[in-house]
Amino acid sequence: MAQPKTDDQPKALKPALDSMTLLVAAVIVHDQATHRVVLLQRSQNAKFAQGMWDLPVGKSEPGEPITETAVRELYEETGLTVKPESLKVAHIIHGAWGVEAPNGFLTVVFAAHEWTGEPENREPHKHAQVRWVDADAVPEEFVETTASALDRYLTGGSQVSLDGWK
Repeated sequence: MAQPKTDDQPKALKPALDSMTLLVAAVIVHDQATHRVVLLQRSQNAKFAQGMWDLPVGKSEPGEPITETAVRELYEETGLTVKPESLKVAHIIHGAWGVEAPNGFLTVVFAAHEWTGEPENREPHKHAQVRWVDADAVPEEFVETTASALDRYLTGGSQVSLDGWK
């Protein structure tokens, strides 16, 4: 027997788990001609990693495809615009625990080689600065998980990393 439909969606079943892994998107905007990447430095008011460097990154909204999360977060944080179809999966981070993710997080790190706009700090309450950084001179004070993802992307390393698993 077919599932009853509402608004062209099948009727939802009970969630498989009481609480799910947090879904996150990050974007490596990589200017291949100049070998630079767009990075942001978290402010002293940030929820975590105060003063640390990071990729543009953010949580997925309910019902939002991960590519749309990447596009939205990149624009909200940096003012850069990318097309969802131009994003390439660069790395996957599966964390066992996160500051806002007691049941773990999955970060899909995308690479973007085409964009419009110039980087600007559109969330000064969250970030101290947003700017191009030479890919060979990435600051050491960098959030560990995304630093590893960026390094593996730039060096052609493993495309999956685990954080906090036994």
